[in-house]
Amino acid sequence: MAGPAANMTINADRLWDSLMEMAKIGPGVAGGNNRQTLTDEDAEGRALFQQWCEDAGCTMGLDTMGNMFARREGTDPDALPVYVGSHLDTQPTGGKYDGILGVLGGLELVRTLNDLGIKTKHPIVVSNWTNEEGTRFAPAMLSSGVFAGLHTQDWAYAREDAEGKTFGAELERIGWKGDEEVGARKMHAFFELHIEQGPILEAEGVDIGVVTHGQGLSWTQVTVTGKDAHTGSTPMPMRRNAGLGMARILEKVEEIALSHAPHAVGAAGHIDVYPNSRNVIPGQVVFTVDFRSPELAVITDMEARLKVAAEEICRDMELSVEFEKVGGFDPVDFDEGCVTAVRNAAERLGYSHRNIISGAGHDACWINRVAPTAMVMCPCVDGLSHNEAEEITKDWAKAGADVLLHAVVETAEIVE
Repeated sequence: MAGPAANMTINADRLWDSLMEMAKIGPGVAGGNNRQTLTDEDAEGRALFQQWCEDAGCTMGLDTMGNMFARREGTDPDALPVYVGSHLDTQPTGGKYDGILGVLGGLELVRTLNDLGIKTKHPIVVSNWTNEEGTRFAPAMLSSGVFAGLHTQDWAYAREDAEGKTFGAELERIGWKGDEEVGARKMHAFFELHIEQGPILEAEGVDIGVVTHGQGLSWTQVTVTGKDAHTGSTPMPMRRNAGLGMARILEKVEEIALSHAPHAVGAAGHIDVYPNSRNVIPGQVVFTVDFRSPELAVITDMEARLKVAAEEICRDMELSVEFEKVGGFDPVDFDEGCVTAVRNAAERLGYSHRNIISGAGHDACWINRVAPTAMVMCPCVDGLSHNEAEEITKDWAKAGADVLLHAVVETAEIVE
């Protein structure tokens, strides 16, 4: 990159204002956001994003999974587009930046190129992937997974939320089901900007995380069944307490993850207890064990040991146990060329940077299967995410978006 392009930076105030404006849609109860996928709030956020993209001269594409694609034309009609983006949906108690920074950072990139009158050979497309979070409809990264061929669309449409509503019906209800075939688009490359969702960058005072790998993930739903009975009148030796069985299994989850320190992790975040009454011994519990590691062999080992330990615990306690794999993906090696573009961008701009492994799943993890992909990360305060107190600074947002801009423009090729 030469000439004025070497000094290109995004408009930090404009990006920040966009983040704050989007945060007004689906406000949480403690300063964050509750804009879960395929809700009315999601529809409103999508409409605002589309309006902003059209104001920036982009044309909007929409596929049958509700994925949004805002296209800025390139000078070569035959050149494959460079894609950027992330997701606009949030956790029930989510922050203002997880996913949203990547989408609106992509939009700011387009606005900056417009301001500077810069043309690129390859078109640039800003994406909003549907249901990245996976909270309302499991699994996470559902629509990028369909795009990449991991799931069928029929299977995705049949996913149900806690109220029995299906993904397909809710997508239609909110009016964001497009006509375009999912996965038909071909990409020259894909870049995703995201907050780290961990403490490393802030703790080390580093501006930019150059994401080289993504942790693999395994979600196993465990159902332990005993017998619900009165908490006061059932003798201790005669109880078949599913809740106690779960507690003992979760101790094993901790032990298993710690045995693969420091990179492996494990916990249960989603737990349902039945009948969930103060004076009834739980007759059944359903919980999801989340294991992660950058090594596939470690994930496989943790899954196997979970089943052996849970079966032994339940057999001793006269409980039954069932397992269902409800989500997961293998560890990810991001594209060397795209990773280098991110690293070069950080160096060109004078931002401190380090290689990092993403501990969370992202749409980029699936898109990496069908196109050269890389991620850019910026710090977040205390590494906190999936929490309404999630916070970043305007400077961090600017640094991440600047690196995204340069990596994308280098890949999309400036036309002088």
